Amino acid sequence: MPSASDWKIPSSTQPQPEDYAYDLDRALQSVVGLRAVVASDAFSAESLGTERGGQGVVINDGLILTIGYLITEAEQIWIHLADGRAVPGHALGYDPASGFGLVQALARVDMPALPIGSSRSLKVDDKVVLGGAGGRHHSVAAKVVGKQEFAGYWEYVLEEAIFTAPSHPNWGGTALIGPAGDLVGIGSLQLESDNGKELNMVVPIDLLKPVLDDLLSSGAPKGPVRPWLGFYVADADDKLVVMGVASKGPAQRAKIEHGDVVLAINGERVQGLADLFRKIWAMGTAGVDVPVTLSRNGRIVDVIVRSGDRNTLLKAPRLH
Repeated sequence: MPSASDWKIPSSTQPQPEDYAYDLDRALQSVVGLRAVVASDAFSAESLGTERGGQGVVINDGLILTIGYLITEAEQIWIHLADGRAVPGHALGYDPASGFGLVQALARVDMPALPIGSSRSLKVDDKVVLGGAGGRHHSVAAKVVGKQEFAGYWEYVLEEAIFTAPSHPNWGGTALIGPAGDLVGIGSLQLESDNGKELNMVVPIDLLKPVLDDLLSSGAPKGPVRPWLGFYVADADDKLVVMGVASKGPAQRAKIEHGDVVLAINGERVQGLADLFRKIWAMGTAGVDVPVTLSRNGRIVDVIVRSGDRNTLLKAPRLH
């Protein structure tokens, strides 16, 4: 992970204290750097790598909220503090539906907690800050440019993701600080808008509240597990094209191939990426058979995919 001296946000994009009604510098003290090390044979290593760096935000004494892909299957986690210290952490919980991850510091972290706010109250054009570890020099003064549905190729849907601009260049786990100086989201992705400008997709904080107690007590949300097929699908030219399959996943076992076009689930034609995943999830819980209709090299192919639980393939987090 870059040190504080390696890079800075351009001064014209940095937030300035006089532009906000709260103590900006104190709010940014809650943001920490994260570095995770993952075993080379971990399920997520192929797609996410074995060394991951990003950020997180202190929401309670030693409890850090981040984006889950940074810490999934981590063998080691190091928390980088503003005073130059690096203390160990433990991957406490992960919610695949929202994408949130929790880290527990394994040493004392004398950092203020950022209060949790409401993402529902955010409006388009609201002034926000994407807070990075290292204070204002690593943070972006931004605006909310959209609140709308988002579907990701890894079988992921948010009903109302938050989109902000200008983009933070080190977006993973950034703290989205709202107009009241509270935490309203966690940075997840960098995307390109229709006009070619870069923006960030942020997971709204309201999705944390229903699952936080479960993450703290058991590391995962309780209740039924969604069926997972383990294929990576892109919406290209109004076609849902399989771009790859997860190793040892259900789609690979069902012999779904790169380049297949997904036409229907259980006989119902799919209309876009979000609709595809919702139709799969509507079939039942993990383990249910999912009939998938494909177009392959101009011919129709029907397969039955025995869905699975993605979490069973993930290595359990280890304490340092």
